[in-house]
Amino acid sequence: MSNAASVIDVRTIAPFERHARIFGQLDALAAGQSLQIVNDHDPVPLHMQLEGRAPGQFQWTYLRSGPDLWQIEITKKATAQAEDSCCSGGACCG
Repeated sequence: MSNAASVIDVRTIAPFERHARIFGQLDALAAGQSLQIVNDHDPVPLHMQLEGRAPGQFQWTYLRSGPDLWQIEITKKATAQAEDSCCSGGACCG
């Protein structure tokens, strides 16, 4: 699967549809894949909502920070579930 980022220019989306569309695309990402958001303001509320909804699961990187254009890359992190399990090679298995 490609790690190339999809891009959403949210300036072209009605405000009441923006977060739902972004979250739909973020939910579809595989670990390591990214989504880039282009906006006319710093999307701090989106960042806070994302952290509340999926804490620590995404990396948020500013590619451009205003004053007229913000571009953010949001990358889905690999889940730590398998790494944290004692059964991922640990002595408790078997």
